[in-house]
Amino acid sequence: MAINFSDGGDDLPVSHEINVTPFIDVMLVLLIIFMVAAPLATVDVKVDLPVSNAALAPKPDKPVFLSILEDGRMLVGEAEVTRATLGPSVERATGGDREQRVFLRADKSITYDTIMQAMNALRSAGYLHVALVGADAGDAQ
Repeated sequence: MAINFSDGGDDLPVSHEINVTPFIDVMLVLLIIFMVAAPLATVDVKVDLPVSNAALAPKPDKPVFLSILEDGRMLVGEAEVTRATLGPSVERATGGDREQRVFLRADKSITYDTIMQAMNALRSAGYLHVALVGADAGDAQ
C-alpha cells in the first residue's frame, strides 16, 4: 500500500528562471515600428511659410537693412552691393559697430540658400546679430 502525501492541489513546481522570449518579441516589434516611423519623420517637403503674427519689436532709431530682391540683387539701405562688398558696406552703414543688429529682408521667392549665403557673408564680416524681417499678418493680403 502506497501513501500519497500530496495535498491534492494542482500547483506546479516553482521555476526560478526568467523567460526572456516575450521580452525579445516585444523589443523586435518596437524595433520594426521605429524603423518604419523614422524615415517618415524626415520627409523633405516644400513649405510655403506663413506670415508671423508675433508682437512687433521696438525698432531702433536708424536700422540697417539688408534687402534681397526678387532677382537676387542685394541692397544695404538703398545702395546696391555684391556678396564680395557686403561686409564693407554693412560696416560703413553701422559705423563699424559689430554689435548693431542687421535686419535681413528677402523676397518670398528667394531661395533659402541665397538667404543663408547672405547670413554667412554677414557672419564672416563679424555681424552676428541678424534679424529676419517678415510681413505683418495684416499686410499679408
